Amino acid sequence: MKVIYSALIFLFAILSMSAQRPVIAEKFDRKLSRMLSGSVPFIYVQELEKIQDHVILLDARELEEYHVSHLNGAIHIGYDRFDKSSIADISLDADIVVYCSIGYRSEKIGQKLQKMGYRSVRNLYGSIFEWVNQGKTIVDSNAKPTPQVHCYNKKWSRWMTNPEYIKVY
Repeated sequence: MKVIYSALIFLFAILSMSAQRPVIAEKFDRKLSRMLSGSVPFIYVQELEKIQDHVILLDARELEEYHVSHLNGAIHIGYDRFDKSSIADISLDADIVVYCSIGYRSEKIGQKLQKMGYRSVRNLYGSIFEWVNQGKTIVDSNAKPTPQVHCYNKKWSRWMTNPEYIKVY
């Protein structure tokens, strides 16, 4: 009887955890819809994963965040001190994907890129938080896989929900 009872408790715990993810994802989607204008077209994690080696990834977070972890192959361009000379070697016809923590800073940088004449700029929907929430690999400053994610601050860290990753502030 104890075995059955324990199994039921375990099953209930698993079901309640899986039920929470859609609620959190739904709240995250609502938050993003309020914060983002959609002026820079979105690319979603599943799409980016398929073409990651064929696009230029630009990380619009600050250097401290980038050094903790980033998408493999990403070029740091920052946000507060974004300088167009940092992307001078990138063709205006290049396929570019910009990301940050959740997508706000990357949308703003994407808008700047569009104004500069870049023709194919997309914003990673949910940015690095959505990337790790879906269990995708990130790397540290030595290009080695890492479980650490810089979460910008504690308030925003609530949107990074994958327990396999470590929140850093």
